[in-house]
Amino acid sequence: MAEAHQAVAFQFTVTPDGIDLQLCHEALRQIYLSGLHSWKKRFIRFKNGVMTGVYPGSPAGFMVVVVSYMSYNKYKQLDPSLGLIAKLGQHIPIRTLFMTVRYMSTDSQRIVGGVLVGTGLWVTIIMIMRNVLKSLLSWHGWMHARHGSVSWSTRLWMLLVKVFSGRKPMLYSFQNSLPRLPVPSVKDTCRRYLESVRALMDDEQYERMKGLTKDFEKNLGPKLQWYLKLKSWWASNYVSDWWEEYIYLRGRGPIMVNSNYYAMDFLYVFPTSIQAARAGNAIHAIMLYRRKLDRAQIKPIYLLANKVPLCSAQWERMFNTTRIPGLETDILQHMNESKHIAVFHKGRFFKVWMFYDGRLLLPREIEQQMERILADKSEPLPGEENLAALTAGDRWVVTPWARARETYFSRGKNKQSLDAIEKAAFFVTLDDTEQRFEPDNPVKSLDSYAKSLLHGKCYDRWFDKSFNLIVFKNGTMGLNAEHSWADAPIIGHLWEHVLSMDPVKLGYTEDGHCCGEPHPNLPGPQRLQWDIPAECQDTIQSSLTLARTLADDVDCHIFPFDDFGKGLIKKCRTSPDAFIQIALQLAHYRDKGKFCLTYEASMTRLFREGRTETVRSCTMETCAFVRSMIRDETVREERLKLLKMAAEKHQNMYRLAMTGQGIDRHLFCLYVVSKYLGEDSPFLKEVLSEPWRLSTSQTPLQQVELFDLVRHPEYVSSGGGFGPVADDGYGVSYIIVGENLINFHISSKHSSPETDSHRFGANIKQAMLDILDLFQLEKKAM
Repeated sequence: MAEAHQAVAFQFTVTPDGIDLQLCHEALRQIYLSGLHSWKKRFIRFKNGVMTGVYPGSPAGFMVVVVSYMSYNKYKQLDPSLGLIAKLGQHIPIRTLFMTVRYMSTDSQRIVGGVLVGTGLWVTIIMIMRNVLKSLLSWHGWMHARHGSVSWSTRLWMLLVKVFSGRKPMLYSFQNSLPRLPVPSVKDTCRRYLESVRALMDDEQYERMKGLTKDFEKNLGPKLQWYLKLKSWWASNYVSDWWEEYIYLRGRGPIMVNSNYYAMDFLYVFPTSIQAARAGNAIHAIMLYRRKLDRAQIKPIYLLANKVPLCSAQWERMFNTTRIPGLETDILQHMNESKHIAVFHKGRFFKVWMFYDGRLLLPREIEQQMERILADKSEPLPGEENLAALTAGDRWVVTPWARARETYFSRGKNKQSLDAIEKAAFFVTLDDTEQRFEPDNPVKSLDSYAKSLLHGKCYDRWFDKSFNLIVFKNGTMGLNAEHSWADAPIIGHLWEHVLSMDPVKLGYTEDGHCCGEPHPNLPGPQRLQWDIPAECQDTIQSSLTLARTLADDVDCHIFPFDDFGKGLIKKCRTSPDAFIQIALQLAHYRDKGKFCLTYEASMTRLFREGRTETVRSCTMETCAFVRSMIRDETVREERLKLLKMAAEKHQNMYRLAMTGQGIDRHLFCLYVVSKYLGEDSPFLKEVLSEPWRLSTSQTPLQQVELFDLVRHPEYVSSGGGFGPVADDGYGVSYIIVGENLINFHISSKHSSPETDSHRFGANIKQAMLDILDLFQLEKKAM
């Protein structure tokens, strides 16, 4: 064991001749290398902090400015300090400084003064560039241009952005240059809200809601808005901290299914069937990504031809992070450094060190550690096997996790073992089941695969960790991610890196093992020890029972839609996302015979610390198109006209959401302010209690350059999904893969008589085909 190995670095015995020290040089060497690694990491963090803090400036720029300033003054025979040294000596009442100035030579004074003034000039240039860039990035007119066309004003704007963006930015370089999320006016938000619900209400309901809205807009709204404006001036983002706390951390229901989400492996590619080998490559790739993240070597994410940077704040807590339960609210515990991972297999927990000899373990060495865990035949300790069910159950005050953690895991071996899990870089499950896409049984195999990633057995994932890597017995793998610390595109960026590294760059030997050789002296994994009393075991069993009830109720359906993809949709001169969202509305109406409030996730990372906003996809225009598709007498030309209007409306709403002019985050924050002030608002109360019976999200492919989607479209993730938001609703996630494939992930609950994920999937497929058929592309090709 690693700890034991270092604990015997020295031994001593007391004899009549004195103390006899026996040093273990290998253990001392490992301690030295470990310390050296830590100091290197601290230095890199410090250096990156400096580089990010002065961006778009740089040390090289500092030298250029100072030397140029000194040279110019020398050429003009001017005092480089502009009299600064003399003034310091006269006016600053510090004797040491005065004496220093008095006894400095003239040349020394000129050099010191020149450096000081040059530094001030350099800082001034940085601040000017940063504020100009912030002003430029506050303009979003480029989003309203027609696809494929760029105006001269946009071209000039792009040139200015490039000029003021500096050279070779790191991940966090643009954080100080991003604009703050604007606060929409109460009047605009209320107007857009009424517009968004008109299609869902009859005349009587609408007139009633219109009255509540107007009363709020006139009376309480302006008062709440004043406080929100004050917060927007003071805080980096007026939404994100409240969103994280009240939507995620204060949520008292189970986070399994209700909050956590999953990401899938390749669908049609199976790099190896050896579980330990797949884990070895995946874990190594994840650790390489963490090293790049620590060194800020990950490139910023951009929009518009790599010109418009997005906020990178969410990357900060990807690793070494755990959600810690509390009685009323949870907290996110983030460690600056973690050198181990936690592994679960057949009811046992292990701590596995990721470094040896001052370096990261190689894939074959990690595979070696996984082989040792798989070969361990020891039985779980009492209460150990189902322990993680505590992270899957309810988080209400009267239920277990927070109280159990305080009562049974705050001291002794239980605390040490729990710390090993919560302070791990991430959590790994070596699952003892087999999951895979089976061409002979595609529906059942994919549904089982999704359910396993979403909730597993309810006790074999640590749902509180920032993410779990799950590696199945047959070598298939996936992720389960906790939602409060970041949104899906962040974990998706990591997952794209892992999948691009695994089969191609890291590779496997002919017999399916990781490349390389096992390490002859590598200390083995440490089995975590527990002493869980009977009362705590009862609590664990209670959580497990509740979690299993929730998991059994989830109806998952995943299907690859390969009839066409974004290639044909673009030929229709329609946004692929708008096309799919309209198809979902048509499918839902056919499925349930009615429209519903629809949630589509959009990002607000154009602004500092931005997270998400809601696009209310069920619009008047979309409903008009859907009704035209239901009525047989409507001619094709009329349907196409209505489809175009619905698509343009959707695109405009998406732009508004991305640029801080959305509805729901503003209303949410106004509601939080009203609660702080003790004000009761019937309007806000009703708005925030409306259920999202159709919750949708697109999984974006962010690093297209990592994959050859033309020749190998199968070498990309099949996307991921999440549980239903409403008990009688659907959750739909989709990923556009290449030009000819769209993967859909659908979830609902068996307990609802209104929903059926497989029925809805069939309706989605038919809706996609029916909408495409309107364009008659086959006739145009002829």
